[in-house]
Amino acid sequence: MSNLLEVKNLKKYFKTNRGLLHAVDDVSFTIPRGKTLGIVGESGCGKSTLGRTVIHLHEKTSGQILFDGKDISDVDKHQLKALREDMQMIFQDPFSSLNPRMSVSQLIAEPLLIYKKCSGKELEQTVMQLMDTVGLAQRLYNSYPHELDGGRRQRIGIARALALSPKFIVCDEPVSALDVSIQAQIINLMQDLQEEHQLTYMFITHDMSVVRHISDDIMVMYLGMMVECCDSEEIFHNRFHPYTKALLDAVPIPQVREKKERRLIKGEITSPIHPGDECRFAKRCPYADQICFEKTPVSEEICPGHFVSCHHVREINHLQENK
Repeated sequence: MSNLLEVKNLKKYFKTNRGLLHAVDDVSFTIPRGKTLGIVGESGCGKSTLGRTVIHLHEKTSGQILFDGKDISDVDKHQLKALREDMQMIFQDPFSSLNPRMSVSQLIAEPLLIYKKCSGKELEQTVMQLMDTVGLAQRLYNSYPHELDGGRRQRIGIARALALSPKFIVCDEPVSALDVSIQAQIINLMQDLQEEHQLTYMFITHDMSVVRHISDDIMVMYLGMMVECCDSEEIFHNRFHPYTKALLDAVPIPQVREKKERRLIKGEITSPIHPGDECRFAKRCPYADQICFEKTPVSEEICPGHFVSCHHVREINHLQENK
């Protein structure tokens, strides 16, 4: 299966009064056509910045982005407008991402008008079809965002993203602001749309149960860097990085009487401003030694398709096998 998106050594730094903030630092990954890559990690790890940089809402500091076999690392405004047809984004907050002065029909029609896809009666029919696709009742055609609940607002965002028939969609925590019952509806809708339209997703979230349900592969980020990446089921049964272990240990289990071993993360968080040549997780890692504070670990394929960035991954693997 061919890769729709390939990212190589992507970096995104922001200038601050204290120096350069390393929001995304040397991240590489691929997403096969029609598949979903889940991006997980705690708040501030660079998940959203990575997604925005890939689709050029932020311009990269360095690195390479290949989309559908073409290098889109550096594009001018005309190339970017053409690229927007194939790359879209669903934003985290379904209310602030919508213009409150525009009705449901106007919001969905906006990208179609900008790209001059249709007009008049054809535009109205296309908007109606998109509303049906995402499960919005046609009686809401002239409603405004403030009149709708969070689930319906998010459906508007999904309809807008689908309007230009894109190949790739960055989903930036699209269900985090919704009730649990509505989350399930939106996730199921996105999976149905992916199957129907052969969409490729980058799904950004901090909810491990959601990412397991929707993702084919999962990449774990910590302070701007990729620490582990592999198949969705593999990471839940055979994880290696200490941060991944702690992250998954924090996921609650539904059984009241069942006890679960938890690895508490202690220590000081490394500053993302000029972090230096060291492992970002070293100050909180139980396996850290001198090399961890002197050299940044590189991504290593510990087993087929399973990549880990840790100096002691072999040692951790050996300990797991002997348990």
